[in-house]
Formats: sequence, C-alpha cells, structure tokens
Amino acid sequence: MDRYEQFRSAAVDRGIPEDEIGKFAELIRFGVWTWLSTGEGEVVGQVGGLPRLPVGVEWPGGSFPLPFIGSVDCAALPRAEGLGLPEDGSLLFFLHHEEDIEEYPTTDYSRVLHVPAGTETEEAAPPPGHDSRSTYMDATIPFLIPEHWIVARVRPELPEWIENRDVRFATADVKELFGSLKHLDELCGVVEQLWPEERPNHHSTLQLGGYCRNIGSGHSPHSQMAGVHAQGQRRANPEMSQDEWRRLEHEEEERLVRQWVPLAQFSTESEFYYGCFLIDEDDLAAKRFDKIHSCTMFTE
Repeated sequence: MDRYEQFRSAAVDRGIPEDEIGKFAELIRFGVWTWLSTGEGEVVGQVGGLPRLPVGVEWPGGSFPLPFIGSVDCAALPRAEGLGLPEDGSLLFFLHHEEDIEEYPTTDYSRVLHVPAGTETEEAAPPPGHDSRSTYMDATIPFLIPEHWIVARVRPELPEWIENRDVRFATADVKELFGSLKHLDELCGVVEQLWPEERPNHHSTLQLGGYCRNIGSGHSPHSQMAGVHAQGQRRANPEMSQDEWRRLEHEEEERLVRQWVPLAQFSTESEFYYGCFLIDEDDLAAKRFDKIHSCTMFTE
C-alpha cells in the first residue's frame, strides 16, 4: 500500500466523503527532505566538499567554475510517490547564487548533472585558483564548503493556501476547491496522524520534490516564470488589456505549479540567498537535467 492509499484508507475510516478525499489527495505531494547525518540512518549523499565527476569531465562552468552545492545517490534515496527521480546514479547540484539572481532568467550560473550508475568517476580536483579568487561579493564565503554526509526521509506537503487557510489572492478555481472541502481540518488531521512531523536537531539542507517554497518578499519561482511568459505574450499582442494579461499570468502559474517540480531547494552559504531548481515533469522523466530552471531567491 503506497502513501496515497494509506491516506485514502485512513480518511474513509473517519467517514469523510470520498469525493472530498479524492480532491484533497490530489493536493498532497511527497518530497524527500535531507539533513546532516549524526551517525544514524542511511547516508544518501553529501553537501559541500568535492564532487565525483565522470572521468574526463571538467568542473561545470568552464572558465567561470560554479560552486558545488551537493549530490545525492538516487538509489539510496527513499522513494516518494509522484516524484519521478532517477532510480539510480547520482544527481550533482551546482549554483553561483549571486550571479544567478542578477541574471534571471538564465542557466549560465546553475547546473544539474546526472551521472548514470556504472559510470567511472573520480573526485574532481578543485578549479585552479579557487582559494585565491573572489568568488562572491561576500568574501567570507569560500568557493569550497566543508563536506557533510546527509540522510533523508519522505515528508508530505500541502499547498500554502491550505496550510494557512488563506485563499484571498488565489484564483477562482482554487477558491472554488477550497470551498468544496467541507472536512478540511479532518483531512489535514489524517495527514498529521499518518506522518507526524518530526523536528530534527538541524534544518533540512536539501529538499527534492514537494511544493516550491517562496522565500523572502519577492515573487515565487512559479510566479516569476509565469510573469516572463505573460510579458512575452503582451509583447506579441500590444493591444492586450491589463485584465487579460493578468488572467494569462495566473493561468500560466497554475499550469506551472502542476507541471514543474521543485527538483532541489536549498539554503546557500549566504543567509540572504536560497536556491531553487525547477524541472518540467516530462523532462524529469526523460532525465533532461539540462532543462532545469533555476530561481535563486533573496530572503529579505
């Protein structure tokens, strides 16, 4: 019995109407959250340190090497329903957060590499001059950060409008759905009963899947992407009204939330920047990790 079946069975046992159970179940997403290892649990990857790259492959970024965030062993990760990560091999994440946020939208300062199982790899040598160059404006952040092993578990996530019970700024469809969930508190209670939240000693270091977090006071990653799309539509049709532009933007954002998965979300070494890599579900299934969309957020 997978986690969705567990939820449906438990909700039925509480006497909640099945149509509400079905609607609510579609809103649950399961993500893989990682924490620094304290010696317990299976190690699933690392943050910091040096990446293991395929033999002969240069450090991503070429003449402008990208800082290494961390990597995960896909075969060691716990399976999360609905999250189509590769079943084996490794995923390696690279990001220069300052350049990425300044040059949005671009893929020049972010990279995700999938190293298939069986590939001959070696620990990469640090790029020349890494210890003497000024990588960031904040000179206290080194190019290489200390290596730590990470462990993982699966956690359920719900959209923010359910967590906060706030649909004031939601679309008409979301407001209608919210109004139809007459047993919302009970449904949330089922989730909490099945998967009680544990509070580890450390904050999550790397999150895969689930819902996209909105850090700081700016637009969410999906909203930023939708805004770029709507601006393109408006340039192609200058006579478009403001209302039509906003309608297209909201519709595109809803589509993106459904179709684009937060592949990785993570804190950076700077307290002011938060990394987020999104990927289309079809590209994820096809392992086209060169198609990621990076959206670095400013925390203030």
